[in-house]
Amino acid sequence: MVNTSSTLGSLLLGGLFSATFTGMMSVQSLLYFKLFPTDKPRIKALVTILWLFDVAHSGTVWAGLWNYLIVHFNDTARIDQIPQAIPITIILTAVSTICVHLFFAERIFRLSKNNRILAGSIVILAFLRLTCACVTAGAMLSIQTYSGFRNNFNWVFSAGLGLSSAVDILVTGSLLKLLHKSRKASLSASFDHIIDSLILYTLECGAVTCIATIASMICWLVMNNNLVFLGLHFVISKLYSNSLLATLITRYELRNSRERSTSDGIVDFDVFNMRSPRRLNIFTPGTSFTQPMQVSVKQSVTEYGAEGSIDAEQ
Repeated sequence: MVNTSSTLGSLLLGGLFSATFTGMMSVQSLLYFKLFPTDKPRIKALVTILWLFDVAHSGTVWAGLWNYLIVHFNDTARIDQIPQAIPITIILTAVSTICVHLFFAERIFRLSKNNRILAGSIVILAFLRLTCACVTAGAMLSIQTYSGFRNNFNWVFSAGLGLSSAVDILVTGSLLKLLHKSRKASLSASFDHIIDSLILYTLECGAVTCIATIASMICWLVMNNNLVFLGLHFVISKLYSNSLLATLITRYELRNSRERSTSDGIVDFDVFNMRSPRRLNIFTPGTSFTQPMQVSVKQSVTEYGAEGSIDAEQ
């Protein structure tokens, strides 16, 4: 028997949070274009696409809620029916998710010095997740009931959420390892501070998206008499899009931190230009070495403000 209160309540809360995150996404998009007018065109295009998908996603979410809360309010027989807007939200979520995953896959590819196996694994899992979402949406449009979908395609939706969580874990773990490796090779306290900030931010963003996806999957598997999983699913794409935008905008604070360090004569390097990669020098004035040492940092600003590795030649 369907639990009407938990179903409609979770859907309404999911819709409200979804709309809130869309507002945050809009503000962050405007802020991004104001702060970084010289970023690469493809980065600007990605931000624009994610924002458009985000707005479209919120529109389809509320179209589905209109069906549940207005047109067929308190009609328990209709709760098992799948409005056409719901499969569309699943597709839009999958497309937004893969855009973010591919963005990070490219950054990991560069940061890991062209590790094709690592980046390729992320890309393959991301496309498998998109495939599961497409199958899920097609099945929902065809079957049109949650009970029928559970009986025949339960594993597809579960696999899609599981793959999304796996990609989150792989991306987060890879970035943490690569950033930690860069920190170990650094000879600058200021650069260490920036890397520490990136590591913390990487962990926070990866944990939020992964936890939300896993929570939705658990609710899908264990709560058969309500649609709590769907309320959580409404928010997933928003978390991915907002995480990426927040990541790009974080460069502004990191840049200010770098400039404060430069004014103190501690470090002199620019890691915040997304227009072109460059070779940069880190140095500490007044420091002498028994042997000449040259430290170079290959940098191009990435999802967390810096991408690169530190190579010491002695």
